[in-house]
Amino acid sequence: MPSQSHISRRAAAAAVSLVLAGGAAACGPKDGADGAGAAGGKPGAAGAPQKGGTLTVLNSEPQNDFDPARLYTSGGGNVPSLVFRTLTTRNREDGAAGTKVVPDLATDTGKPNADATEWTYTLKDGLKYEDGTPITTADIKYGIERSFAAELSGGAPYLRDWLVGGDSYEGPYKDGGKGLDSIVVPDARTIVFKLRKPEGEFPFVATQTQFAPVPKAKDTGAKYEEHPVSSGPYKVVKNENDGEHLTLERNEHWDEKTDEERKAYPDRIDVRSGLDSAVINQRLTTSAGPDSAAITTDTNLGPAELAQIGDNKELAGRVGTGHFGYINYIAFNPKVAPFDNPKVRQAISHAINRTSVVNAAGGSALAEPATTFLPEREAFGFTPYDHFPAGRTGDPAKAKELLKEAGFPDGLTVTLTHSTAQNRQTSPEVATAVQQALAAAGITVKLEGLENNAFNERRWDARNTPGFFLSRWGADWPSGGPFLAPIFDGRQIVTGGSNYNHAQLDDPAVNAEIDEIAKLTDLAAAGKRWGALDKKIGEQALTVPLFHPVYKRLVGKDVKNVVISDWTGVLDISQVAVK
Repeated sequence: MPSQSHISRRAAAAAVSLVLAGGAAACGPKDGADGAGAAGGKPGAAGAPQKGGTLTVLNSEPQNDFDPARLYTSGGGNVPSLVFRTLTTRNREDGAAGTKVVPDLATDTGKPNADATEWTYTLKDGLKYEDGTPITTADIKYGIERSFAAELSGGAPYLRDWLVGGDSYEGPYKDGGKGLDSIVVPDARTIVFKLRKPEGEFPFVATQTQFAPVPKAKDTGAKYEEHPVSSGPYKVVKNENDGEHLTLERNEHWDEKTDEERKAYPDRIDVRSGLDSAVINQRLTTSAGPDSAAITTDTNLGPAELAQIGDNKELAGRVGTGHFGYINYIAFNPKVAPFDNPKVRQAISHAINRTSVVNAAGGSALAEPATTFLPEREAFGFTPYDHFPAGRTGDPAKAKELLKEAGFPDGLTVTLTHSTAQNRQTSPEVATAVQQALAAAGITVKLEGLENNAFNERRWDARNTPGFFLSRWGADWPSGGPFLAPIFDGRQIVTGGSNYNHAQLDDPAVNAEIDEIAKLTDLAAAGKRWGALDKKIGEQALTVPLFHPVYKRLVGKDVKNVVISDWTGVLDISQVAVK
């Protein structure tokens, strides 16, 4: 199946940048589940939020491709969600409450037919663009169709895989006005999607910016991003150097009565990108002039910066903690000896010292140890398990026992492939921590460091996947589906492109259960089954979960109403107010 493998190609490459930009998903440790600051209270200036003022955004990465068709977002993204409304969106609340899908342009999260192969949405009354014209379902249909055009590629590919006829559709610029038959618009307020197979999580996909309405008469193709027509509380008045400097001002035709999610407190939002990360954090720390009302949507605090904050209560009170649905892990390729022997994989699992790995990842403030593939959040279906207990510092005695049973009484020598990028995830620091832990169990680890692009090409190549390497994965929305299916569904093994099923697992029982869960529209019930499937797959020791990252970000001293959900893991710009 091309679906998730295609999705994964983009997701894996973009997951880190998405979370840094606040555009993907979210999850993390218990002490910050409510978005609390390092000082123990909610970060942000005191006092009730009020409308007015200018919010400054200081970012390292420019907001390229500011076209809803080309944006790869979940929940509507962060800065994009100020301009583009979608059929559904994320609930803009702290912590676990923020993992819920809620209506946006639509009156509800969608009505499925009996087998979830058809989803129907009805638009709210009174929806208007920035020019005062009404938003219609024909505009949403057109907005989705244009995302199929080759010249507007880059967005999430779910609809190409899920919609009937989506795999061969080439977009409205080539269809002669025919459109995509699987998107039906019976009237100006109703839209129906016809899918190739049951998809109980369709409401999550309807949060992506491809579902933003685009008036056909205003479509300027590749130039649309320069001035996209706003359906949200702000409109673009300036877009310089391909998103390096964005200026947003109020859309006077946005009606807050139709939008329960976006608060839209500031009058103006000034987004400046291309800045060095250290400079961003220094400016936020100093909070001088306009920087006192500044935030970042893509720059985290690192270990050194957190150490500098130390006992400074004022600064610590301006640090928000967030968690993204993400796992850093050791991957095995069982087609490569000695990793074809389950006992060898189990031995390595027992030998891992997660305390040293967490320290290599930046310390307990920036990483939490993991023994499950799914993040420790209910939305993902988290079910506790630890099939190969290593404790906090590893169990070398148990590892040696298993190696002996595997036929290696004198230990063995293996190669661990990793990236040379200083990302504290697949980097030399983490690889060295693994190397040192396994040495205590009699396993000699030779490190193979590759430049990041070469590393990714190697681990994604099914024909040349290393036997033993560091990897990572992030989910496009808070559910077990986009976590487990790309990594363990045998039908998504790709031999001629990017492959994320590193173990090349093709278990009919696992494949069948993925299909059965996909039929469920009861997301709580689906979550329990995702958790059970994670636990079952975990018995095969195809991965060694290492840690889930934690995100720490500073805000200016005059920023109010900081909301950090377990969907995005970063401050929600739509909720922020300034003094």
